[in-house]
Amino acid sequence: MSAPLEAFGFVPAIAIAYALWTKPSRAHVAAAAAALALIVAAFVTPLQQYATHTFLWAHLLQNVVLAEWAPALLAVAVPHEQARRIRVPMLPALVVWIATYFVWHLPWLYDVALHHQHTLLHVEHLTYLLAGLALWWPVVHGPESSGTKAAYLFAAFVLASPLGLLLGLIPRAIYPYYVHAPRTWGPSPLHDQQIAGVTMALEQAFVFFAVFAWYLHRFLQDESRDPELFSAQRRDQRAVRRT
Repeated sequence: MSAPLEAFGFVPAIAIAYALWTKPSRAHVAAAAAALALIVAAFVTPLQQYATHTFLWAHLLQNVVLAEWAPALLAVAVPHEQARRIRVPMLPALVVWIATYFVWHLPWLYDVALHHQHTLLHVEHLTYLLAGLALWWPVVHGPESSGTKAAYLFAAFVLASPLGLLLGLIPRAIYPYYVHAPRTWGPSPLHDQQIAGVTMALEQAFVFFAVFAWYLHRFLQDESRDPELFSAQRRDQRAVRRT
C-alpha cells in the first residue's frame, strides 16, 4: 500500500504554511497539532485500508475528519488578529460546503473516485478540507453576532443531515464499489451503509448542536446584558456590506 497523500502530503504542506504564516500561541499550536494528528490517524491507521477496500463507514469517517473536525481545529488554530484579514462570507461558504458533501456522495462519482485512488480521490479529499475550512472560518473569525453564527450552524446541520439519514434509510446498498468489495468479516454492504449513514447523522447532530448551543448561549447572555446589542450589531453588519 502506497503512502497516503493526505498524511504525507497535505499534513506537511499545512504544517509548513502554518509555521510560515502564523504567529500562534501555545493554545493555537495545540489546535493545529490536533487537526493534523486527526488527519494522520485517519490515513495511516487500518482505517485507510478499510476505507479504500472494504467498508463505507470507514470512508465516511475519513470524510468527516476532513470536512468537519480537522477544518474546525485549523480555523481555531489561526490567531484572530491574522485571520480577520481574510473574510469568508457565510452564505457562499455554506453553499460550497453542502454542495461538496452532496456532489461527492453521488454514487457514480463516489465509485469513480474510489477507482482512481491515486488521483481523483485525493482531489475529493482536498475539496472536503477546503470546503470545511471555508465553513468554519466565519464561525471562528467572522464579525457576525453570536445569534447569526448560531443560526448559520443550525442551517448547516439541517441542510447536511439528510445525507446521513438517506444513507441510513435507503433499503439497498447504492455504492457498487462497496457492494462488490471482498469481505471476510464485518457487516453486509447494506448494513455497512446503514451504519455509515446513522453514524454520520449522529456525529453531525452532536458537533453542530454543541457549537450551535454555545453560540446561542453567548447570544442570550449578550441580549440579557444589553437588549440593544443585537440591533446595533445588525446595523454594523449592514454598514460593512455597503462599504
